[in-house]
Amino acid sequence: GQGVDEPLSATGFRQADAAGLFLSNVKFTHVFSSDLLRAKQTAATILGKNKFCKDLEIKYDARLRERKYGVAEGRPLTDLKAMAKAAGEQCPSFTPSGGETLDEVRERARDFFEFLCRLAVELEQQEQDMHGAASRSSGSSEEQLVFPWTDHYSEAELGCNNGGASKILDANILVVSHGAYMRNWIGYFVSDLNCTLPTNLTKSQLSSVSPNTGVSHFVITLEDGNLLKPEITCVCLNQDSHL
Repeated sequence: GQGVDEPLSATGFRQADAAGLFLSNVKFTHVFSSDLLRAKQTAATILGKNKFCKDLEIKYDARLRERKYGVAEGRPLTDLKAMAKAAGEQCPSFTPSGGETLDEVRERARDFFEFLCRLAVELEQQEQDMHGAASRSSGSSEEQLVFPWTDHYSEAELGCNNGGASKILDANILVVSHGAYMRNWIGYFVSDLNCTLPTNLTKSQLSSVSPNTGVSHFVITLEDGNLLKPEITCVCLNQDSHL
């Protein structure tokens, strides 16, 4: 949760190191992290291993915090499940006293995602103002080849919905957050924004919490800068081959 701001354990640092090596050839344009210590340390460790953007500024955002669990924070998961059972409910829909509902978490995720979309559109407009749309024929399609999971996914999946180079936004954003929060964010993508999922993804995989430092990759297309209708394709979900 949010109330116990513990640092990474030794295992956590090893996992962050592994994620950093896994993503070391990916050129990020922006990095956002939850402002909780374990996420900050993970983001810093990942960037420390990166070949292109070691000095990129990490921006911390409270909207990326883990779900707030109220009176259950700092206690074992078994206690949370016992509280839910006593209330005649089940996890994760159960909300402990003082905690956040799933709808409240999803609202945070929606707000942050819309912020990212506005950021991407502003970058596109700045790029066009500086160089003109005609000069933007390189970039994303080539940089996508550095993603370490391209062996498992076709270029068509990575370059989905691209109607032309001028419609590819020059933003490659790393977001470091938390398991329960990210599960809600992905649920928002799927249920509210009709995110396209990999054909081999099962329902149990979709609803499960990512392993620590699991990597999910989404391609977002904003046709002509339309913030109201983002096209979202999930390239991979909770990728953990680096662990």
